[in-house]
Amino acid sequence: MVTFDDFKKMELKVVEVKGVKDHPDADKLYMLTVDLGGELRELVAGIKEHYRPEELLGKRIVVVANLEPATIRGIESKGMLLAAQDDVGVSILITDRPVKPGSPVR
Repeated sequence: MVTFDDFKKMELKVVEVKGVKDHPDADKLYMLTVDLGGELRELVAGIKEHYRPEELLGKRIVVVANLEPATIRGIESKGMLLAAQDDVGVSILITDRPVKPGSPVR
């Protein structure tokens, strides 16, 4: 179990996907450039089998913004997008209206 205080440490934020590129060393990974409210970051995400780049551009998605950076196949990822997965596939968490990039998720 995670305590509420532990949960509060996570910074969940809305970002806008500004760019999508194939990862140069992985068939299932994208490199996403996201706008975190005036700050651009690059995330590595394993969603290539589920989304085409044009389906992601402009989407407002939810990320863990204060996750420690990780190097994934040689590329530094500065955050993690949130997605649900079931027997049908993967679905990224998006907002139902255009929320400003950088807005906190509470």
